[in-house]
Amino acid sequence: MARDPQVRMATTEDLPWIHELRHRVYARELGQHPPHPSGQLHDGLDGDNVYLVVAHGPVRTGFVSVTPPRAGRYALEKYLTREELPVLAEDGVFEVRLLTVEPERRSTAAAPLLMYAALRWIAARGGRRVVAMGRTDLLPMYLATGLRPAGRTVRSGAPSFEVLTASVRELSRAATGRHRATVDRLRARTDWRLDVPFAVPPDGCEHGGASFTAIGTDFTDLDRRHRIVAADVLDAWFPPAPGVRAALAEDPAWTARTSPPAGAEGLLARIAAARALPVETLAVGAGSSDLIYRAFGRWLTPASRVLLTDPCYGEYAHVTERVIGCRVDRFRLRREDGWRIDPDRLAATVAAGDYDLVVLVNPNNPTGVHAPAAGLRPLLAAAPPRTRWWIDEAYLGYAGLTESLAELAATDPRVVVCASLSKMYALSGLRVAHLVAEPATAALLRDWTPPWQIGLPAQLAAVAALRDPAYYTDRWLRTHTLRRALAAGLAALDETVAVEESVANFLTLTLPPDHPGAARMVAECRRHGVYLRDLSPLSPSYEGRAVRVAVRDTAENTRIVAACQAALETLRPGPAATTGTPRTTAVAATAAGPAG
Repeated sequence: MARDPQVRMATTEDLPWIHELRHRVYARELGQHPPHPSGQLHDGLDGDNVYLVVAHGPVRTGFVSVTPPRAGRYALEKYLTREELPVLAEDGVFEVRLLTVEPERRSTAAAPLLMYAALRWIAARGGRRVVAMGRTDLLPMYLATGLRPAGRTVRSGAPSFEVLTASVRELSRAATGRHRATVDRLRARTDWRLDVPFAVPPDGCEHGGASFTAIGTDFTDLDRRHRIVAADVLDAWFPPAPGVRAALAEDPAWTARTSPPAGAEGLLARIAAARALPVETLAVGAGSSDLIYRAFGRWLTPASRVLLTDPCYGEYAHVTERVIGCRVDRFRLRREDGWRIDPDRLAATVAAGDYDLVVLVNPNNPTGVHAPAAGLRPLLAAAPPRTRWWIDEAYLGYAGLTESLAELAATDPRVVVCASLSKMYALSGLRVAHLVAEPATAALLRDWTPPWQIGLPAQLAAVAALRDPAYYTDRWLRTHTLRRALAAGLAALDETVAVEESVANFLTLTLPPDHPGAARMVAECRRHGVYLRDLSPLSPSYEGRAVRVAVRDTAENTRIVAACQAALETLRPGPAATTGTPRTTAVAATAAGPAG
């Protein structure tokens, strides 16, 4: 039996009812606007708003409006300038407006459900902060949701309103904390039809790797792996080098039961030889995430200020902003610039020396754009002495190892390079990475590395992999060929879908504004056993429309193209397309925000 109520995006068929209900509530009931002869209320943001609707069967119950940052303006700006309300100038700000419920339904769960739906929709599109206007007489209710006054009061018609704001992270924590029982009740009885998961991610970080849920995290039926295409994570499409496979197969029983060298001394020596670096400039970890957590946990505090590119690999925002609690600013990369880093603009951003840490992923994940070392070296040389730079080179092999800044990191105390062997050397399941820093910095990180951090199978595999550079160079070159063929196949499916190649082992599809969003595309492809990555949670710049596709072998790439073709045919907009498609919490209560 269908659940009730239903939560969904508004359709064009809902718009007359939305405008009529707005008129009844905000013009006639609250006296916020003069009545209009048409009996409908519109405003200048109607073309940019996204509407979410709650309905009980065929009867519409209520709606909430979200204005995404891509609109370039907010309703609040009719009352306050960005100088008066600086939060409006921040990145990733979504305005929640017009939470409105039919009078006879105001004692139901419609309003809380709309609040929660707005939160999840915003979070799934990379939103970082919510702003709203709430009636002053209902302020205690707003505070209970996690919103906080911004210190401004405005009047719109008869009612007065408090300007409210909160980070998406704070509101998500409230939903999984003090409001968890309410959220659980809503989940049990709601027909959730939004293209975002109902549940807040347990750790607040939207990780990839959903394909493993199809295989089974209990590992009881690994044969399932042959039925899916795992293109949502950037694992290598090729197997490890023959020497790696031989090392792992020689005596697996001994390898499994034997403790490894406590400090990975042999692995450190092999990395030093392969990269022509002094061994004292190296530290190793069980994948780059291990090094990120360990290093940042030693260097940063909640008082630290960090600069990340936007878009950027999501783990960096998670660790700095959510785990440590740093102040995090974004250096926005622009689609119109091909997502490239402008060294001059970046130099101007960091020139004042305000940042304790700047993170550059190069080539960038998820954009796949490489910043040449020749442009970064002068930037780093002129950077303020107090600012540390973390250069993530997880995918550098695809651009060429000669582009590494590891040699600079070995001598400059401001620069650290992190390099993963997991993705480039087909060792993701074994988790091996290293960083390069001047000796004192590297020694501190080695001091904080537990013994036996990297298991014996991983150490054996990594050493063997680094002994066979010719094999991997050939595989990296083959990856470029496969990526170009995959891009051509996808580009031929629909001329309105933009295909952006990278220099690495992935590419990006950007859906047109009038198309259902990336989450719908990803879900539809999963029905065909193909797992792709919705990039929406990583940045509001993706506008809910970007899908990352990992390069696989020829056969699996063929399946990817076929699945995307089927998904596009299914999702191609029809006459009842949803309104406010992405080009967007908890906020207020029934009839809470101004209509204009």
